[in-house]
Amino acid sequence: ASKFIDELLQKFYGLPPYYRAQRKEDLLGHLVVGLSPHTSVGMVGRIVGFTKANVGYAHPYFHAAKRRDCDGDEDAVMLLLDALLNFSRRFLPASRGGFMDAPLVLNLRIDPKEVDKEVHNMDTMFKYPLEFYEATLRQAHPTEVLVWMETVEKRLGMEGQYEGLGFNVHTSDLAKGPLTSTYSELETMEEKVMAQLSLARRIRAVDERDVAERVIEHHLIPDLKGNLRKFSTQQFRCTSCNTKYRRIPLVGTCIECGGNLVLTVPRGGVEKYLRTALRIAEEFGVSEYTKQRLKLMESDIKSVFESDAERQMSLADFL
Repeated sequence: ASKFIDELLQKFYGLPPYYRAQRKEDLLGHLVVGLSPHTSVGMVGRIVGFTKANVGYAHPYFHAAKRRDCDGDEDAVMLLLDALLNFSRRFLPASRGGFMDAPLVLNLRIDPKEVDKEVHNMDTMFKYPLEFYEATLRQAHPTEVLVWMETVEKRLGMEGQYEGLGFNVHTSDLAKGPLTSTYSELETMEEKVMAQLSLARRIRAVDERDVAERVIEHHLIPDLKGNLRKFSTQQFRCTSCNTKYRRIPLVGTCIECGGNLVLTVPRGGVEKYLRTALRIAEEFGVSEYTKQRLKLMESDIKSVFESDAERQMSLADFL
């Protein structure tokens, strides 16, 4: 990327190269922009090192300012000069959501009070008091031990919000563990969900039934509803000239070129999470309420794609 920027400066702008990097170490100290998916505010940072792990190490405030949890999903870091030279509002689509995933604003200074509040719960202690461990033995509620714990929230507005943040797990190498997240290695969403639930079964502190219920209620069912809604309001696309229509023309073909029209949201895109949701509900014994919601969702999907008049029936249907 640095060589591309230098070549762009020379051949397009008639300016001398800026980075002149011959090896990756030459980029140490240079400024970068971190930008998370579905956001439009880039955070300016500085390169301080490299790792063999497939991950971006940065201060927790940096990730929280980007509104990015460490969940193994995608993230982006670009050279600052790349963001300044190769960005324009004219490049952005006019459709809804077109301003996302673009550095419309650059934030040069991080105020811990304004970042994602999850980082406010991060402890800043070099060691935990004895009372903390005693509380874990009786499975005390987390709020009970807050009186003994020092967190970022208690440092906000003071010099300590930036300095002296402690840690209590030492390591000789930050990348000594797995180099790639399992989340990134698994290909399908079903594999990712089942891996999460398999891990929940192994951890005694986790109620796998509750995890399964939350996955279905907060992820799978909303996705199924959204995909069904998209199917019913979708456009039709010409396979030849790519013209899109809100409704199929009366002639049944593209008005512009006479090409064939196809759906932009296929049936598979609507049903893709249904079998996974039903399997999880049965295997992990979720509540009857959630099972009934899935059955209603399945019925709604079938009513769209299957015709009762054309359904093949057997003698068993009349017994």
